[in-house]
Amino acid sequence: MSFNITLAGDSSLNVVLSSVISDDASRLVRAAADAIEAADIPGVTELVPTFCSVMICYDPLLIGYADLAQRVSEQLSQLSLGHEAARRVIEIPVCYGGDFGPDIATVMEHSGLTEEELVALHSGHDYLINMLGFLPGFAYLGGLDERLHTPRLDSPRTTIPAGSVGIGGAQTGIYPLASPGGWQLIGRTPVRPYDADRERPILYEAGDYLRFVPISKEDYVRIEAAVADGSYECRVHLEGTAEEGSCAIYEGEVR
Repeated sequence: MSFNITLAGDSSLNVVLSSVISDDASRLVRAAADAIEAADIPGVTELVPTFCSVMICYDPLLIGYADLAQRVSEQLSQLSLGHEAARRVIEIPVCYGGDFGPDIATVMEHSGLTEEELVALHSGHDYLINMLGFLPGFAYLGGLDERLHTPRLDSPRTTIPAGSVGIGGAQTGIYPLASPGGWQLIGRTPVRPYDADRERPILYEAGDYLRFVPISKEDYVRIEAAVADGSYECRVHLEGTAEEGSCAIYEGEVR
């Protein structure tokens, strides 16, 4: 495995694994982060996987930069990706258009698609979560069809409702909390990607896949009520690779 280790301040370093954002780069980042975590290196306080690198935060009173870089190099030199592991696909119900998607007409005009074609295209692909950032539970997703690439708003909104699904340039994603933002809003999910009161506050993690499932306004209201009373569970698929020839589907504990 080829990688470079660079300084990232006085108490962190970066392990750069690729210069191009891709599914393969994401696999490398996840494998490297898992290997470093498994090594349980004294002094390491946090790992932050990104699109193409892993930032390692450490306590310089417990381990120095040179020693940490050496330990990390030794660990990654033995790393082998092997076959792709089974993947977890989380279904996210989305009500497209209307008040939930005020910018869907802009995306339609930019893409030349009808609303039905746009919804089918956006929901017809499983999106790899390359990394989390910006807000707790904000997933940077890979794989948006080029026909849906749409420039961000010229003037960002000061507040976007939690659960809003948008498109910003070549990316799509969900706003997990109410916040400012400049993406084109095409729908909204009643599911809470981030909930501080849950045992696992963030619904998913880097390496998972999201599958957007179109729903009606009536479904949205019903699911929103179920989410509020704690009775709603996202449907989660555990899918094996083609080599393994298996696909298991189950109702997940994710809420």
